[in-house]
Amino acid sequence: MKWLIITLACIQLSECLFRMPLFKGKSARDVLQEKGLLEDFLEKHPYRPCSKFEGPSSLATNEPMTNYMDVSYYGRISIGSPPQSFTVIFDTGSSNLWVPSTSCYAASCTKHRRFDPSSSSTYYSRNQGVSIQYGTGAMDGILGYDTVRISNMVIRDQEFGLATSEPGGFFAHVNFDGILGMGYQSLAASGATTVFHNMMAQNLVDQPLFSVYLTRQNGGYGSEIVFGGIDSSHYTGQIHWVPVTREAYWQINIDRVTINGQVVACSGGCAAIVDTGTSLLVGSSSGIATINQYIGATESYYGQSSINCNNLSSMPDVVFTINGMDFPLSPQVYTLQNSYSCSSGFSGGGGGLWILGDVFIGGYYTIFDHGNNRVGLAQAV
Repeated sequence: MKWLIITLACIQLSECLFRMPLFKGKSARDVLQEKGLLEDFLEKHPYRPCSKFEGPSSLATNEPMTNYMDVSYYGRISIGSPPQSFTVIFDTGSSNLWVPSTSCYAASCTKHRRFDPSSSSTYYSRNQGVSIQYGTGAMDGILGYDTVRISNMVIRDQEFGLATSEPGGFFAHVNFDGILGMGYQSLAASGATTVFHNMMAQNLVDQPLFSVYLTRQNGGYGSEIVFGGIDSSHYTGQIHWVPVTREAYWQINIDRVTINGQVVACSGGCAAIVDTGTSLLVGSSSGIATINQYIGATESYYGQSSINCNNLSSMPDVVFTINGMDFPLSPQVYTLQNSYSCSSGFSGGGGGLWILGDVFIGGYYTIFDHGNNRVGLAQAV
């Protein structure tokens, strides 16, 4: 009887115990059923399937993302009633949600799905304009409000941009329709309320954080973003927490960058942002030039630096020391590979901020903790 009492206490703490043996050959469910206690127990403690998410949260929503050639990751959302479907980049380097609208006739819009406000019974607008400039590409349009759905999550009255033009034509060549910004509210153009702010305000997540897992090596399945939870199956070891130094981008400090024990960049520390919307790892021109020299990359066309694919096994790790902890990137992580060639994942021209883009996040499971204004990093698996 002692073991049954202990097990009942454990069941209250763990929704997974029904899959754990109580005695050899019998589960906790079997024992409770034999003693006539199962029906009463389930009434008081409704059963939920085992969760792979850490913490007590029952409101964690995972959204799968498509890996397009290791250079962009996008997932599917819908807007309106009835829902209109779009693919978007979940971008921690910006804070606005926007998609093309049916009022945009440029190729950058017509090549993608466009939102039709007249087809949604829940859409409304106050005719406020919005304009966003990215490192590559731009959008102009108006702000509207409608129901946004991400996986099984329904966000009411979400403010979003309807692009009426996309200057520069960059977005005509991408595989996604729009962008869903995951940065801080202070970064949002026209003061638009961010999607994650509404998730928290509408009690759609138990924990005020989201986490990102990016597969690498050109199209691997399994990339995902989890809203309100941490997926422990995607990392090994401990999570190392880094304080956010400025609440706009997810900005942190890098202590230094070393190769074979030699400081090659950020010798006195440098500011960086953790950005899911940037493909490469971007830094100062001088720092990146030194890194590329150490790893044997040579400048080639289109600003990329080529690497001999046969040299990967002998190339050094590039180590980023952040908040006193070393985060090494192996050649397999920082090299972009395809069937024909290899190139460096490091690029110069950070404009004062280093950008820890997808090259870095691919190596480290990354948690964006709004509640504590910190970023968590753990070795990705």
